[in-house]
Amino acid sequence: MFPQAREFNDVAGITGLILTKLDGSARGGCVVSVVDELGIPVKFVGVGEGVEDLQPFDADAFVNAIFP
Repeated sequence: MFPQAREFNDVAGITGLILTKLDGSARGGCVVSVVDELGIPVKFVGVGEGVEDLQPFDADAFVNAIFP
């Protein structure tokens, strides 16, 4: 994910990230390096299948989910 985010940011200028599929097996740990290296904030997370399942990103809840 990181090389793609860097290249896309170079071309388009990313202002924020949306993490999807957090309700599945993916934990989104790779996003930490993107945020750290590129300084791009996570704005929303997807916790289901639809647009209505996007929620504002809560950094504390995200860290607690990775390190229970």
